[in-house]
Amino acid sequence: MIQEEIAEQVKEAIPKDVWTKIHEFWNYEIFHFGTDEHPLVLTAGLFLFVIIVFLSTSLILRALKRVFTRKMTRQDKLKFESVFSFFKYFIYFIVIFFALDGIGFNITAIFAASAALLVGVGLALQTFIQDILSGIFIFMDKTVHVGDIIEIEGKVGRVEEIRLRTTRAVTIDNKVLIIPNHKYMLSSLYNWTQNGTVTRESVTVGVAYGSDTNLVKELLLKAAITNKHVLKDPEPLVLFTDFADSSLNFKLIFSINDSFQGVVPKSEIRFEIDRLFRENEISIPFPQREVTVIKK
Repeated sequence: MIQEEIAEQVKEAIPKDVWTKIHEFWNYEIFHFGTDEHPLVLTAGLFLFVIIVFLSTSLILRALKRVFTRKMTRQDKLKFESVFSFFKYFIYFIVIFFALDGIGFNITAIFAASAALLVGVGLALQTFIQDILSGIFIFMDKTVHVGDIIEIEGKVGRVEEIRLRTTRAVTIDNKVLIIPNHKYMLSSLYNWTQNGTVTRESVTVGVAYGSDTNLVKELLLKAAITNKHVLKDPEPLVLFTDFADSSLNFKLIFSINDSFQGVVPKSEIRFEIDRLFRENEISIPFPQREVTVIKK
């Protein structure tokens, strides 16, 4: 009863011609299609109402995000915002759906008319949804962090940014590697630095039969210890790995603090091994073949 009296007072306060224009604007049809039984009508008033609901939802979501991320670290905040952006659009869709349905807009007729289109869109977005769900799993189980060095499908890169759909990494030659997140579910992922930045690297070499194996071991250790990239602790190690067909095979194992630049110390150590072997007259064998020519 009180609401009706207030409505009447507001109506009396507004001039009749202004009220008529407002009424005409509110009921102005933007488009109208469909059958008589299931008409699809969008008026200016309905459109304005949906915009108001959309803006109100946006303000509420923004306030909620500010509350939840207030005490988070920078990295956790980035992860939360990526996941929150996905749920934000989902909430927008639900809110607009119920807003239109609540004001009498025939949503069921729209879905019925566009059923085939929705099926096609669903199939096209299949991989997109896989990427998003995989991104959520990455955030939850913390498989990969920003700064980690990862290897996937033979490609190595340092993770620079983790988004909801893709992971951005930079390779050693400064090329940007964009990895769809569903690749983590389909391929084996090697995280080189999850247990720390120190990694073990190795260089293999073969020497000719008859070489002084103790001297070979000494020279290999010297090549590693004198390299500025190799850590003193743990100490480098030399393994005598095999008696091969034409060589005695050794493996030099050492630790470095930046596996992303691992190719640099490996190359420097190989140069040093070659120099030391030449100085000490230790030869590195190479395959030789004997060709016999039969004359008829």
